[in-house]
Amino acid sequence: MVFFTLSKASFVSFVVLAAGLLQTTAYDNSRSDNYITAKTPMTPRVALLVRSHLCRPFARQDDTISTIPLAFLSSFFSTGGLPEFDMSSTCSSSGNPFPGTSLANCQSMASQIKACQAKGKIITLSLGGATGDSTFTSDAQGEKFADTIWNLFLGGSSSTRPFGTAVLDGIDLDIEGGGSTVGFAAFVNRIRSHAKGASKKYYVTAAPQCVFPDANLGPILNSVAFDAVYVQFYNNYCGVQNYNNANAWNFGTWDKWAKTQAVNKNVKVYIGAPASSTAAGSGYVSAATLGQIAKETRAKYSSFGGVMLWDASQAYANGHYDKQVKNAMGSSSNSRIQGRRSL
Repeated sequence: MVFFTLSKASFVSFVVLAAGLLQTTAYDNSRSDNYITAKTPMTPRVALLVRSHLCRPFARQDDTISTIPLAFLSSFFSTGGLPEFDMSSTCSSSGNPFPGTSLANCQSMASQIKACQAKGKIITLSLGGATGDSTFTSDAQGEKFADTIWNLFLGGSSSTRPFGTAVLDGIDLDIEGGGSTVGFAAFVNRIRSHAKGASKKYYVTAAPQCVFPDANLGPILNSVAFDAVYVQFYNNYCGVQNYNNANAWNFGTWDKWAKTQAVNKNVKVYIGAPASSTAAGSGYVSAATLGQIAKETRAKYSSFGGVMLWDASQAYANGHYDKQVKNAMGSSSNSRIQGRRSL
């Protein structure tokens, strides 16, 4: 996914576009103008799929991107009891795993990640995916897995950290495979507990379907605090293609959830949309149309956080669709982008 966020005062994406002038700025979750790139399944194994070039020099200077969720870590308990992810040709367990595990050693990416973060971009880890083996059998198992994620990717320590000394900025739940929600609230609470008092901010987000309540994430969303939800307004009747149908488009329902049911009443709600006609089964609209939808939604709902696109690779291939959407929001808007990408 790719994410755009617009505030009532501006359109942000971990960067700011002010009166046509791009300015880099640090991500600010309180705003409604962030832009997020998206995750994309690249292999049948759908593990952690990342576009590594996002953190290479040109991307570090790309003010369209503000957040990069690395997607997906789909197998929670693999060889040696550690998780497994796959970044395609960039880094995968088939090439250079830590001994006795299927955990990819991607420490060569540490400098890229740090360079992106130095530019104010947020790098998070997305868990799950459409075919992910991502369930727990108990709260205790969820808490133990949170300890593992904290030590491997966040502020903890381990001899098997996939990104070495690089410290990611949080986690994202994209649980689409069905099954039990047991343990997920405990998982999030444990991550929050680890992050309490830390020297940096850690984010917890989720990517539910627009159908409300989400079949897989619904109970979790109502149980623990999230900083943002990247609602997938595609592949469903409630998608952006039905924006003008009051009986289908339901951003208002998510806004009401944010203000009345969410544990964190300041949670931001993003519009998730396809970055090209081939990125999803339904929901693709022109950049001009999506930009107008974003502007109107920003003006109407205070919970609006921005736009998320699925996915970054298709946005690039589709004539830099992300930048087109940002521009469609108007030169008077500040533009910040957060994004999920894949390799």
